[in-house]
Amino acid sequence: MDKYTKILKALSDETRLKIVWLLTNIDEKICVSEIVEVLEERQYNISRHLRILKDAQLIEEVKEGKWVFYYLTSTKNEFRLLMQKTISAIPEKDMKKELTKCKTLLDRREK
Repeated sequence: MDKYTKILKALSDETRLKIVWLLTNIDEKICVSEIVEVLEERQYNISRHLRILKDAQLIEEVKEGKWVFYYLTSTKNEFRLLMQKTISAIPEKDMKKELTKCKTLLDRREK
């Protein structure tokens, strides 16, 4: 039961929920500085939230050059899959500002 409690506690914060929603809906790796800009939070706070999500095994990180990117942990665990499905059901209109900013940043990264 501990792993389920850890997941639910990790998702009980609005900022962490937004991070997981973004990672679920953009299907792309993003770095701390991009999350900071999208959510308009301090780098320290975003790093703390990412650490909690990582500890709950909801996200993973990969280092590419000088950048560390975060992405959703792949899983076949039914509970986790249902949680991700529930999070992705949050209407896009409720995250419109964040999604627009994130897509803009990702487009800039491509160029």
